[in-house]
Amino acid sequence: MTVPAAGDASTAGRRGVVVPRRDISSSEKPTAVLHGSDQEKPKQHAVETTEEETKHSATSTEPSPAAEKKPEKKADGKSKKKTKKPRRRQRAAKKTVVPAALGVPETCDLSKGRWVFDNTSYPLYKEEECQFLTSQVTCMKNGRRDDTYQKWRWQPNDCSMPRFDAKLFMERLRGKRFMFVGDSLNRNQWESMVCLVQSASPPGKKYVSWEGQRIVFHAWHYNATVEFYWAPFLVESNSDDPKIHSIQHRIIKADTIAKHAENWVGVDYLVFNTYIWWMNTLNMKVVRPGALSWEEHDEVVRIEAYRKVLTTWARWVDENVDPERTSVFFMSMSPLHVSPQVWGNPDGIRCAKETMPLLDWHGPLWLGMDWDMFHEANNVSRAASPRVPITFVDITTMSERRKDGHTSVHTIRQGKVLGPEEQADPGTYADCIHWCLPGVPDIWNLVLYTRILSRPAVQLS
Repeated sequence: MTVPAAGDASTAGRRGVVVPRRDISSSEKPTAVLHGSDQEKPKQHAVETTEEETKHSATSTEPSPAAEKKPEKKADGKSKKKTKKPRRRQRAAKKTVVPAALGVPETCDLSKGRWVFDNTSYPLYKEEECQFLTSQVTCMKNGRRDDTYQKWRWQPNDCSMPRFDAKLFMERLRGKRFMFVGDSLNRNQWESMVCLVQSASPPGKKYVSWEGQRIVFHAWHYNATVEFYWAPFLVESNSDDPKIHSIQHRIIKADTIAKHAENWVGVDYLVFNTYIWWMNTLNMKVVRPGALSWEEHDEVVRIEAYRKVLTTWARWVDENVDPERTSVFFMSMSPLHVSPQVWGNPDGIRCAKETMPLLDWHGPLWLGMDWDMFHEANNVSRAASPRVPITFVDITTMSERRKDGHTSVHTIRQGKVLGPEEQADPGTYADCIHWCLPGVPDIWNLVLYTRILSRPAVQLS
């Protein structure tokens, strides 16, 4: 079993990152955001199977064909004629509507609110108790001294979000598939979701496997999976290898999605994202229609290429997703924090040694986000798929204030945890893209949990 690379951190450490003093539009000079990935082999104990289960899974369970019976003969030597049984008509799957388990109204904007310190209810799980976490995100184990970043609760302005109930959520997922699709930040969120739900499954009845482009958490007790599928641009690209994708010149096929999308068919909950891999350059290399190689491409303005990709994606959703069965979400951009002077710390180095959120900040925070892309994703999610509702989840606003939550120097590089010398050089090694766990992505998943359980669902049997 091999876990795919996270996709965004390694290059960030090797080159300087310059962020403008204000947020940029796609028509302006781009932020030189660099993101590669470190890959880590999964821990051996992440697979909890008994010897008996292993033997069972490795042994074919198909029954051998029954021996043919010779037709019986009557006393006069003539055979009995077989009477054909009438073919049974296959019954259609029975649909049962499962009522909403929560009552948070859709009209409540969960993205607007404030961070509240809560060392009673948080963290929602303990780092050392989730064996499925990779070393990329286990910041305390990797040497971080403060754990305050784990103890912040998000409080929306107009309503409250419930505490995450793993058993309640897994009952909703019983017999279903839940899949994150996108880049390493969606993988970061996948790890969070696995840790949130894994306590509901009995020991020996849960494990993680690597299956092509996917990493899959299996909850046998519920006959359910929580999956991550690597597709950093959603459409096909030259960066689609889940293990080797640190490519300097990224090229996309803006109108080609079928190779990836065939893996999404029939999934019950689909959670998409694509953003950080777009931020290296102002223009994107897009393969020409009918081209036979990656070399046959044009330079396209980033926002135009992004719009083409999202339109291709939304068209696939509209034509292939059954809205009675599948719920579709699109996560907004996760911010990075590389310019401490922006939040009033001129002597800081990237996000290193940041221990507190921005609590009393009023007005915009100029982190170098491309808000044109944010609005494009929002607009496409709302309008481009008329048959299938897509829920746009704004995690950007809440996450902008969490300069304290990144893995920084308490992470890995090329599969190894950063040592003392590397940790002493945050200008080179600090990862201010990905997030420590437990931490901020738990709140993103709490938003999904709240939306999903506040809606009725159709159960097919």
